[in-house]
Amino acid sequence: MSQLSSAARGLLIAGACGAMALPAAAQSSKTPKYSNEFLNLGVGARALGMGKVQVSLATDATAGYWNPAGLVNQTHKYDGVLMHSELFSGIVKNDYAAFSMPLDEKSAIGASLLRLGVDNIADTRALVNEYGYVDYSKIEYFSVADYALLLSYSRKLGIEGLSVGGNGKFIYRNIGKFAQGYGFGVDAGVQYNCKGWNLGLMARDITTTFNAWTINGDEYVKGVLNSDQANLKDEVPKNSTEITLPRFVLGVGRRFELPKQFSALVAADFEATTDGQRGTPISTKGVSINPSAGVEIGYRNLVFLRGGAGNYQQISSVVDLSKQWKGQYSLGAGVAVSGLRVDLALSRLAVEKLGSTSQTNSLIVSLGYGFK
Repeated sequence: MSQLSSAARGLLIAGACGAMALPAAAQSSKTPKYSNEFLNLGVGARALGMGKVQVSLATDATAGYWNPAGLVNQTHKYDGVLMHSELFSGIVKNDYAAFSMPLDEKSAIGASLLRLGVDNIADTRALVNEYGYVDYSKIEYFSVADYALLLSYSRKLGIEGLSVGGNGKFIYRNIGKFAQGYGFGVDAGVQYNCKGWNLGLMARDITTTFNAWTINGDEYVKGVLNSDQANLKDEVPKNSTEITLPRFVLGVGRRFELPKQFSALVAADFEATTDGQRGTPISTKGVSINPSAGVEIGYRNLVFLRGGAGNYQQISSVVDLSKQWKGQYSLGAGVAVSGLRVDLALSRLAVEKLGSTSQTNSLIVSLGYGFK
């Protein structure tokens, strides 16, 4: 019981720190509603094919992202996952890698690396020289990218099926030579598995995540005509900080055995954000809650079909100002043979406006491998 009390005290202290930091942070103008949003895109084609419903289910290397408490429940001694997806017709690259392993019978560790970026952006500010001639050799290229490193720890507690975990989260964001930001945050999670039921609770940015931005003002105005430079300097962004407020995800899942060696896994997540009112099904000034659901049909634990829905938002029509609820939907498939997992997902990138015909689907591919 002493082990349970110690771990519980740690989670309560972390939660109290987050609760105390929240009111002060909410009063600041440096708490944008979508801070570090690249960390909320999700990882792993299995998860994305199920509508990002994983807080109660993740038990492989991806648990370091979804809920680090699940790392201690992985079925292989070592597990690794790679994922790649391309968004907006390949303009944006989204990459992810993770590895996890046990320390002993009751604890495990993991590491996850994420990158979302746009490369080879042309800087044409010096394309036309002072004489009015075009000089293509003056074109420079830069990248805009967001990086995150998650270091995870998970431990089983004295109650059978109960585990806790946490992340130390390190963030680096780069906008070419114009600006860069560094950040740090903490996540905490709990999983409980009993008689086929899976329960999970994940607290992201529980102590709030702090980002510090440094702006290169000289590079910002480089190439601007002298007559305009004085006015532009007044508009150059200043060094600043921003805070990512906590979000909490409660998950529940249930596995069913079906005839003829089929199985079904059904799960739902309820995500609560604390950064202001959003257009979600449950929306208040303090907390907004967005539900999502997913299902996975398996055959002999070898072949899987998946589907999911979530991120419901109330969208206004640009024609008659009527409102309608729209969500994001996803499909997926996977094969698992001798520790190797190959998963594909087709996921809607964003909720479209009413009447829009644009295609925002994204194809995600991930490979996982677990070995003794």
